[in-house]
Amino acid sequence: MAHVVVTIAGRTYRMACEDGEEAHLDELAKLVENKILSLREGFGDIGEQRITVMAALTLADDASIATRKLEALQAELATLRENAAAAQEAEAALVEKLSAALEDATTRVERLSRDLQHGGAEAPPML
Repeated sequence: MAHVVVTIAGRTYRMACEDGEEAHLDELAKLVENKILSLREGFGDIGEQRITVMAALTLADDASIATRKLEALQAELATLRENAAAAQEAEAALVEKLSAALEDATTRVERLSRDLQHGGAEAPPML
């Protein structure tokens, strides 16, 4: 297990994390620290504990909004995949109909061609 030393709101903390996650934990600490600094600029000195709680709530709200957006996008993606599958099925059915229509047209053209070759007389039945 790895350890990272981070500073948040002027206090230093030694945090444990999984090996390889040190940089990520450091970035998260910087995100919290920056949020605290931003709130201090807007609200002034309202106490360390209060500003830290406000930062935590603000970041939790950001995470909640991002989660809702992600869920909406996942639902939209699922709908798009369903629509794509339905479109592929419709395309396959249309290709079948078109193939049958072309086959029927080919048969008619061949029949007309035989009729014309026999001087318009009725052509022998097709096998």
